[in-house]
Amino acid sequence: MAQPTPLMPHATATWLVDNTALSFEQIAEFCGLHILEVQAMADDLAGSKYTGRDPVHSGELTQEEIERGQADATYSLKMQKAPVEVTRTKGPRYTPVSKRQDKPDGIAWILRSHPEVSDAQISKLIGTTRNTITAIRERSHWNIQNIQPKDPVTLGLCSQRELDAVVAKAAKRAGVTEGEAAPVDERSDKEKLIEELRAEREANVKAAAEAAQEAEAEAWLEAKRAEEAAEASESGE
Repeated sequence: MAQPTPLMPHATATWLVDNTALSFEQIAEFCGLHILEVQAMADDLAGSKYTGRDPVHSGELTQEEIERGQADATYSLKMQKAPVEVTRTKGPRYTPVSKRQDKPDGIAWILRSHPEVSDAQISKLIGTTRNTITAIRERSHWNIQNIQPKDPVTLGLCSQRELDAVVAKAAKRAGVTEGEAAPVDERSDKEKLIEELRAEREANVKAAAEAAQEAEAEAWLEAKRAEEAAEASESGE
């Protein structure tokens, strides 16, 4: 039976890369990540900058275990204290508020580029409702004039791996033959990962900018309300 992974695998991997001499293979194996993800963190190519999480402090590793791994590059780190499992109730896929306005564009792209994908698959992948999908397909959506088909991966609504898996499953169910199948993406895993990380980084930058604008607007509104309250208090006196 495979041992559990750290509670926060990416943050833990970041800490191990920065604070130990463990090999990328050892870190990837312990954190349950692909070695290319660990390599991207070390090369500063990762789209998201994770704050390191000390596995020694959390009890998931001991200093002795780390030293044992540093002394032997073939040694597999042993989880010392398994993290408490956090379960998630069934429900629609969560999408940050800043990205929800992009959902219709992502849905339109899938409907146009991969008509073989079912509404149920789109609903699960993007985190939307079948009514919304139907409205976009039938062009009865309230905002249809402003909807522009855009790759959901670029929009940050899903990962390239998730999209590829859904498309492959839909093609298999539809009985697409080898001759009819879409061209195979011949890019290496590293190129795909770097492209995915860059798309994620762009999405994060966009989300951060939107959040900053919202915070600025909220601060202005609060100041305006305080000013009006002060004026009202002075006039009452």
